Amino acid sequence: MSRTMTLNVRVSGVLGEFVAANVGDDGVYENVSEYVRDLIRRDMERAEGETFQRLKAELQHAFAAPDDSYQPLDADTVIARGRRRPAS
Repeated sequence: MSRTMTLNVRVSGVLGEFVAANVGDDGVYENVSEYVRDLIRRDMERAEGETFQRLKAELQHAFAAPDDSYQPLDADTVIARGRRRPAS
């Protein structure tokens, strides 16, 4: 479910000057809201990329293991192991 959120952020000094330089006639963005939305989207992409890289590293590690290190597991065992793991 999508929810609209209103944010009020006060920036001053160097941060305010930086935002002002990126917004308006001289900047890349038409308004501060557009700039903030773009920053949030980029941060989401960064977070998703980090998650993907962690998964990729885990899979590479698993596939590099010798075949004799694998053991058959049933679904109940896998679920039980997942419940015992601390949340990341």
